[in-house]
Amino acid sequence: MKKLNVKNSSEEFTAGKLVCVGRNYAEHIKELGHERPEFPLIFLKPASVIVYSGDKVIHPEYSEELHYESELVLLIGKDVKNGNASEAEDAIAGYGLGLDMTLRDLQRNLSKKGDPWTLSKVFDTSAVLSDFVLKKDHKLTMKEVISLKVNGQLKQNSALEMMIFPPVEIVKYISGVMMLEKGDLIFTGTPAGVGKVVPGDKIEAEISGIGHLKTEIA
Repeated sequence: MKKLNVKNSSEEFTAGKLVCVGRNYAEHIKELGHERPEFPLIFLKPASVIVYSGDKVIHPEYSEELHYESELVLLIGKDVKNGNASEAEDAIAGYGLGLDMTLRDLQRNLSKKGDPWTLSKVFDTSAVLSDFVLKKDHKLTMKEVISLKVNGQLKQNSALEMMIFPPVEIVKYISGVMMLEKGDLIFTGTPAGVGKVVPGDKIEAEISGIGHLKTEIA
């Protein structure tokens, strides 16, 4: 069981499933040469892959191209199924920052074959989390900036408002496909600037007003 760190709260949250949204920033779609999706493109990670800020990301030996993807993460605070916009908003308990670590070479090869992305997305330490801030402590404006540095060099820098599908629309859509439960996490996609990291590289990421995290590739 993976416990989630929530600021200014005595309520305990245990991580459930991680529902991740791909291709949610236009510039990221362009850099990977994909088409703009008509609806949120989703895939899953299990909670077992979670590590926290300060922990290390283990580079799998079977990949030559480990990429970082910094993302706004939504913390689901109550069960929701087939939610409307109001119910979707109400189901979001708070916000955090996450890294969706991706084996890009595997993803590329799997995509060419029309196979699922699972092997490129699901490996131990492939989801790094910051602490979470509750909605009562931070009102999301979408003007927040998400940024990431590798070894001190800025690689990603974008306002959240550049998302194609905003948080409420994402929750509404996912809840129409599957039940979202308390403790589930939604990774909302990454902006442009993704890239390769190797053992020894240090990553720092931040979303203004929400959270920050640090990790090292091992």
